[in-house]
Amino acid sequence: MTTTIKAAVARNTGAALTVETLELDALKDNEVRVEMVATGICHTDAIVRDGIYPTPLPAVLGHEGAGVVTSVGKTVRNVCVGDHVVLSAAYCGACKQCRAGRMAYCENLFAEDFGGRRRDGSTSLSCCGESISSHFFGQSSFATYANVVEESVVVIDKDVPLELMGPLGCGLQTGAGAVLNEIKPEAGSSLVVFGVGAVGSAAIMAAKVAGCTTVIAVDIHDSRLELALEIGATHTINSISCDVGEEIKKITDGEGVQYAVDTTAIPAVTKKAAETLGIRGVLVLVGAAAPGTEVPFEVGASLVKGWTFKTVVQGSSIPQEFIPRLVSLWKQGRFPFEKLIKFYSLDDINQGFEDSKKGSVIKPVVKLR
Repeated sequence: MTTTIKAAVARNTGAALTVETLELDALKDNEVRVEMVATGICHTDAIVRDGIYPTPLPAVLGHEGAGVVTSVGKTVRNVCVGDHVVLSAAYCGACKQCRAGRMAYCENLFAEDFGGRRRDGSTSLSCCGESISSHFFGQSSFATYANVVEESVVVIDKDVPLELMGPLGCGLQTGAGAVLNEIKPEAGSSLVVFGVGAVGSAAIMAAKVAGCTTVIAVDIHDSRLELALEIGATHTINSISCDVGEEIKKITDGEGVQYAVDTTAIPAVTKKAAETLGIRGVLVLVGAAAPGTEVPFEVGASLVKGWTFKTVVQGSSIPQEFIPRLVSLWKQGRFPFEKLIKFYSLDDINQGFEDSKKGSVIKPVVKLR
């Protein structure tokens, strides 16, 4: 039996989303139906809308959903009707990486998250007989309801506000996980974050949780840098008005930083981040770079530094384990991501995209009920 829903549809490459009435099909055995409360807008939604990543259009995007489970498929075992859930990336659960607990590096990641179809080739969404790509990151959460694969569902405590929790599913998990799961900085260490959007802000909060005592935020927006100080940064640098490398030398007494996180995926920024590292430093890239992006690192004089470069997806996390940890930190006041959020209605979703692009809002969230 089909259900009538409202959703924001990406119909044409680079064009604004259109809010439409769609039909949601019957639940499959491995799926969970979720009534959406809210969903975050992420940079990945924008680059898929703009054709940089390969999801076929028309499609319902959205991959930071949060809501309440209204029904479950026959084979679902870990989710119940009435559960409050955050939705994260899908993974196959069967490949070598998934079976080793490395879901973020699922061998079938592009098919599971960007393919726009179920594994059997079907789509859950349609409009007057026209198929609409669904199951974006296993969910397609720019909608009032969604049929979501069980692997994307993370059950959370019912005593937290669902309208805030969606961004934990991607952007915040990515930034925090890059620090807590991948870098694992020692207490008292130094860390710089390039780009203080949602991902970078999460990295800053996580650095504070980890006990870093020098946390440097680099951005071009003074408003973001001011907020960075409020959530955990000890120093800020506006890269337009000064030389980042020289400023970091001053802050670290000429030693350079031990850890760097680049959320921008801009080659010149990634290169600069590498140059700020001290001996045995580690640079982690978490920004969504377009396929074919290259960075020209200097490896002659820097060879003796013994530095490391890593690319990290989704904070190298197991969502069902890591997201509840972030919820607990939020409850304790140690991960205050609510300070990043501005709410929009579904009808105003395109304004949320625009405000994020301009840098006037760090994390736009669409409320769906």
